[in-house]
Amino acid sequence: MASHRGVLSLRFNQDQGCFTCCMESGLRIYNVDPLVEKAHFDLELMGSVAICEMLHRTNLLAIVAGGSHPKFADNTVLIYDDHAKKFVLEITFTTPVKAVRLRRDKLVVALLREVHVFSFPTPAQRLYTVETRENSLGLCEISPIVSAERQLLAFPGHKIGSVQLVDLSNTEAGISSAPLTINAHLGELACLAINQQGTLIATASCKGTLLRVWDTLRRNLVVELRRGSDPATLYCINFSRDSEFLCCSSDKGTIHIFALKKTHLNRRSTFSKMGILGNYGESQWALANFTVPPECACICAFGLRSSVIAICLDGTFHKYVFNDDGNCNREAFDVYLDVCDDHEF
Repeated sequence: MASHRGVLSLRFNQDQGCFTCCMESGLRIYNVDPLVEKAHFDLELMGSVAICEMLHRTNLLAIVAGGSHPKFADNTVLIYDDHAKKFVLEITFTTPVKAVRLRRDKLVVALLREVHVFSFPTPAQRLYTVETRENSLGLCEISPIVSAERQLLAFPGHKIGSVQLVDLSNTEAGISSAPLTINAHLGELACLAINQQGTLIATASCKGTLLRVWDTLRRNLVVELRRGSDPATLYCINFSRDSEFLCCSSDKGTIHIFALKKTHLNRRSTFSKMGILGNYGESQWALANFTVPPECACICAFGLRSSVIAICLDGTFHKYVFNDDGNCNREAFDVYLDVCDDHEF
């Protein structure tokens, strides 16, 4: 993602109720609905920040430095405790960190060719390390709910376009169940998402035309969804909390919303009976979509009451409400970078 207004990366927390904004000038944390700035960490404390992962809505944050004014090395994960107002843990790796994922009992770090799993928060012991194919995007997701039957970790497999799934629920130090592989796409993976329960995984390749949803237990294809017919770079896929819907965003600036439970709501190609589009006719197209400022990268997630939130690198916040008929209407627009704590003025 190219930087706008000093924004280096954006990410939702595990319940998609908050998001982090990593900047050249530090770090900001926002509540999504209503849009409120919850925390503001300046350059002096954090330096410029490339990656931040919240632990739900707790006081713990994982950060990785980057950008033009880093205060720390890019191969180090730091845990910041906002109650204690200090860094409480530091883990350094041999190569730059590509992604960090947190849940209440695990810390997962993706490097270019490895994924490391640690117990968390105390003691932070390495439980599991696995080699991956080159993973420059740091693709890696873990199911967020600790009480769920499966503690699922997903990351790129060794074969191009494949996903490896590891159940971490029985991971003692150095022991784990053998990874299972899903051959998801012919091209390199571009995006991964796991639902809250760890029962479904969504994948997209770098071509960006198709999304596939897989059953993690049976490893079979549940549904194939078509974003469009021309290639695009997908930035984000997210399930709704009840897994009834899926949304995705791309560099085209369009957010697509698909139905997963009531798939009959998704649009089917009008050409399918005529055979003009070949296999395109078989795919399901989005139930609804909306477009944010041109060519602007953003992340998307489901909000309350059939709404989808898009948060863009240019500092804008968009909330749209959709219905089963595919209508999609804008309900809110804001510039989150201009939304600040009252006490700062």
